Amino acid sequence: MLAQLTSITPVVDLDTGGVVALRTPPDAIDAARREGMLPLLLDLPVRVVLNGSGALAPLHEALRRSGRRPREVILVLRGGCGEAERRLLTVGLDGLRAIGYLLAFGGLGAESMPPDLIADASPYLLCLSTDVVGRAPRDPRRAAVARSVVTMARGIGAHVLAPGVEDEPQLGQVRDWGVRLAEGPLLAPGRDGRVHVPLPTPPQEPNAALLGPRVQELLLPAVTLPEQATAEEVIEAFGTEPSITSVILVDDYQRPKGSLDRGRFLLSFSSRFGHALHGRKPALRLADPPRAVPKTTPAIAAMQVAGRDSTRAYDDLVVTDEVNRCMGIVRVSDLMRRVSAARAS
Repeated sequence: MLAQLTSITPVVDLDTGGVVALRTPPDAIDAARREGMLPLLLDLPVRVVLNGSGALAPLHEALRRSGRRPREVILVLRGGCGEAERRLLTVGLDGLRAIGYLLAFGGLGAESMPPDLIADASPYLLCLSTDVVGRAPRDPRRAAVARSVVTMARGIGAHVLAPGVEDEPQLGQVRDWGVRLAEGPLLAPGRDGRVHVPLPTPPQEPNAALLGPRVQELLLPAVTLPEQATAEEVIEAFGTEPSITSVILVDDYQRPKGSLDRGRFLLSFSSRFGHALHGRKPALRLADPPRAVPKTTPAIAAMQVAGRDSTRAYDDLVVTDEVNRCMGIVRVSDLMRRVSAARAS
């Protein structure tokens, strides 16, 4: 059991210092459960996927015994794929995604997975090679490889993980690439059981106070409903409390998919046939795209997001965490008050 626990490593958000997932070998899933219910990163050889559903049965059974659901697990595909195997791998990945697993590719920068196949798979996460991370501070060529992976990840909408971080020069390089997720010996829990992330020294910015607080300091609970909710269910939600200014429609992973402003939504029902037209139909038809801001966004930057569309200037903003899950909302009026107060002081 001790060996299993030591093989579990925390995945850390470098911006906040918080642990957002656990990386664990498949044989330590039960031990990881005792460490908490954070998402799991499990390495999965590509050859297992290519061998079909029978080869994946032990994984499904281990998760079932541990009480884990597929949507709580990120499968990190390791290994290469030949041209003749591409179609078979694509079908296998589609099957895993249909079950609910999040997909990732590992060892990037060193393993021979075709970049176009990675892009077509629409992965949730790309994991750099530990060799690339380890050699990058003293090898500009490895650093260039890492930057190319980060650029690809941004283009396909994936997060990036830097594994095997051992010292502060490596950590500084990872931050320079714009990578927020990392794990490795440097980020292992200390004797007190907590992860201590060496923070960079922030540059002196005399006008920083003018940016106002980060939006997470102004966070309010969001009223959320599944993206499949009907308009009648939204009406019921608004009716429970007059102070509710918005309802956020989210998917199974709590990622925002639509935003319903109270005033505009209720106005759509005020016509003579409004209820007949919309009541039993999906509320997503009437929703606007959510205006999401990361939780670390300064208030003044959030106000700029709000001002991009004059017709929605006072709509609530959706605050998201490092994996784009809805944390709550922030009201534009609160942003304005806090920025004004900061400038006055």
